[in-house]
Amino acid sequence: MKRHVFVLATPLIATTILLAACSEDRSAGSGQTQSMDVREEAPMVEMAAGEPMSADAVAGPNVRVSAAPGVAFNYRYAFRVPDAKIAAVQEEHAAACETLGLSRCRITGMRYSLIDEDEVNASLAFKLDPSIARKFGKDAIASVEKAKGILVDSQIQGVEVGSGISASQRRSSDLQAELTRIEARLKAGGMGDRERTELQEQARRLREQLDGERDTRRSGEEQLATTPMEFSYSGGEGIPGFGSGNPFAGAWETAIASFVTMASFLLLLIGGGLPWVLLGALVLWLLRSPLGAGLRRWWGKNTPLNDAVLKE
Repeated sequence: MKRHVFVLATPLIATTILLAACSEDRSAGSGQTQSMDVREEAPMVEMAAGEPMSADAVAGPNVRVSAAPGVAFNYRYAFRVPDAKIAAVQEEHAAACETLGLSRCRITGMRYSLIDEDEVNASLAFKLDPSIARKFGKDAIASVEKAKGILVDSQIQGVEVGSGISASQRRSSDLQAELTRIEARLKAGGMGDRERTELQEQARRLREQLDGERDTRRSGEEQLATTPMEFSYSGGEGIPGFGSGNPFAGAWETAIASFVTMASFLLLLIGGGLPWVLLGALVLWLLRSPLGAGLRRWWGKNTPLNDAVLKE
């Protein structure tokens, strides 16, 4: 997106280029009791001047499974890669997953879209063994960097499911105890049809609740057993350490826009003032010309107090 900045001195253009090329480090994170959301924009990592960013520096927060037991993580990485290299990078990531075997990595989705003749968008989704998810992500970043691409955004979301599983187990224990009591009462007999029907209905509802709790625990256990990871690829080129775009190209565009704005202002100033300058020059020429001298003499003869004015 082009920005128009008013610059009234040509030497400031170089300063504009340098200032626009600087990037600002930002990172944000938030944590909750039931969920964790760790988000970062990959290029925003403070590095020494001139030092390239490594895969370890931009791979995201160093959160390991052992550091957060009972938390199910979800990884998302966004890459910017030259359009012509997206297919090769995507295939390399898919091959890395296949090499690990189905028990540790499975491809769950893949997309490759050619939007225009030279614009590509793609994505790749996996389910990984949680113990290797972090390393898989770092290796993927390294392969992107080899293809002259960069990581533009990474997001790690965690949901606390371990406490939910424990709570479900406690509820199931209480439900099972109540169901056992009702079944024992039904076996004992010595009750009317109405009471028996009510107890049977209570037992049926308890069994349904137990089935629901089992499904809840199974879902949580599946979340803990596999870690979803998604890669998205977009075309374009960037400079490591400066974000998703080329800041020098943006600075150059800003400088050109500033020059155009300054030139437009000068042309507007000249266009608005030139007629008045020409009019003043015409009046001055008339006053100094023979015609002007004749007009002054005529004015002197026909204007009272002209002698005194002329003498002064």
